[in-house]
Amino acid sequence: MDLIPAPLQATPQPAAGHLTLERGTPLIAAPGTESAARWLRASVGAATGLTLGAGEPAPGEAVVRLELDGEVGRELGPEGYRLTVAADGVRIRAGSPAGAFWAAQTLRQLLGPDAFRKAPLRADAQWTLPLCEIQDTPRFGWRGLMLDVARHFMPKDGVLRYLDLMAAHKLNVLHLHLTDDQGWRVEIKRYPRLTEVGAWRTRTKVGLRESTLWDERPHGGYYTQDDLREIVAYAAERHITVVPEIDIPGHSQAAIAAYPELGNTDIVDTGNLSVLTSWGVNPNVLSPADSTLRFYENVLTELLDLFPADFVHIGGDECPKEQWRQSSAAQARIKELGLADEDELQSWFVRHFDRWLADRGRRLIGWDEILEGGLAEGAAVSSWQGYAGGIAAAKAGHDVVMCPQTHVYLDWRQSEGAEEPVPIAHARTLEDVFRFEPVPPQLSQDEARHVIGTQANVWTEAMDSARVVDYMAFPRLAAFAEVAWSRLPAPAERDWPGFEERMRAHYARLDALGVEYRPAGGPLPWQRRPGVTGRPMAGPPPIV
Repeated sequence: MDLIPAPLQATPQPAAGHLTLERGTPLIAAPGTESAARWLRASVGAATGLTLGAGEPAPGEAVVRLELDGEVGRELGPEGYRLTVAADGVRIRAGSPAGAFWAAQTLRQLLGPDAFRKAPLRADAQWTLPLCEIQDTPRFGWRGLMLDVARHFMPKDGVLRYLDLMAAHKLNVLHLHLTDDQGWRVEIKRYPRLTEVGAWRTRTKVGLRESTLWDERPHGGYYTQDDLREIVAYAAERHITVVPEIDIPGHSQAAIAAYPELGNTDIVDTGNLSVLTSWGVNPNVLSPADSTLRFYENVLTELLDLFPADFVHIGGDECPKEQWRQSSAAQARIKELGLADEDELQSWFVRHFDRWLADRGRRLIGWDEILEGGLAEGAAVSSWQGYAGGIAAAKAGHDVVMCPQTHVYLDWRQSEGAEEPVPIAHARTLEDVFRFEPVPPQLSQDEARHVIGTQANVWTEAMDSARVVDYMAFPRLAAFAEVAWSRLPAPAERDWPGFEERMRAHYARLDALGVEYRPAGGPLPWQRRPGVTGRPMAGPPPIV
């Protein structure tokens, strides 16, 4: 059946055959399954021409039935489902509304690649389903994709498109990286200069820091608060949670350019800082003043009104300490608080916002540098530098999202070939991602329960258009989706030839969706970037 991600169990019916859905085949949605029904009528209906109207079937007529089933929920978990295709129709029983929605995604895959288009190709097309029973449930509750919209802005329609692509792959967390040195992408009404000044830069480095090339066009954009409400609502209809990220205390030059008092003004003329036009770790970090805390509390207050997610990501990564070491104000703050050093000052920043968010019923999550100087009690960790941070956090009883750069950083190049565009770091092939294991063997069974999920990260320094994002994300995101959803054997025991075979069908689905993925044979001529400097590294990456 060539399903991706692979279901827990798929059993063809003993009597081989197919069910044909007719134009008038009804869809009956029990309470709790309305979002799946709306999606089927809007998306599958548009592609197939099937009306999937409500109402009981005529005698002998097939029907598509959606219902919630407590027994399925108890056996398979809340996102689990059973999908049965028989001679008399389709029956979906799910443990929750989300489970019904994921079953609808599977149903579309069973209909074939043309069911992924926006309109029917032929008026007389036959829409058939193989007779089968599928039982399915995800391995992880957090199946994430991080989109960096700060380095290169992705307009709202592009984000909505990626939510649809996530739903098609049963991914359920969109982590939006909204702020960085190179841009601030969220409207904050109390601080309008964050977007008036911070949302655009004068020019952009093409390639990495080693490159001598520049795009001299100003680059910018931001989401209004209503844009973000729309994105969150669109995601929720697809059972996807949107987790916002506001970087604190590093990666903050765009904010400092807008409001210079946020920086370390006793050692830097922050009034002359502009939004950063190049890449890399940047020394301009937030001042540890009370006024800085109040500023970001006000930012987060507006953010919490937009994003109902339990988690708020505060970054916390790559925060150089040089300015704090040189700043008399920062040193006085360290002494006042009784801290040992600048690492503990960063921990104090994180702990402050951990308590602030907890008081408002939310949870803080940050990159694994928040471990430096001591981890805030309720914080969760996005383990990006490798497994080590996640292992340490899980052993200490903290929840972890595993996203090690060595496996699931999708800005890393896809092969050793010289034709890869702007080659970054080590080659991470489709097979490498397919063999990624989010739970390291160093964790006991109890500790492993703190690995609440996994995430693929799309950093966009070298991705200046949706076409480039497609190329870098796909097809590897399909392999990642299988890792996040399916219960796979150990990496060396996984059926790579079988996955390759299923990908042949999946490439046709991606074609129908208009995804400009990297072909298995390498980039097409227009997907290359000759002359743009990268930073390739030979051989496989060290696993830490």
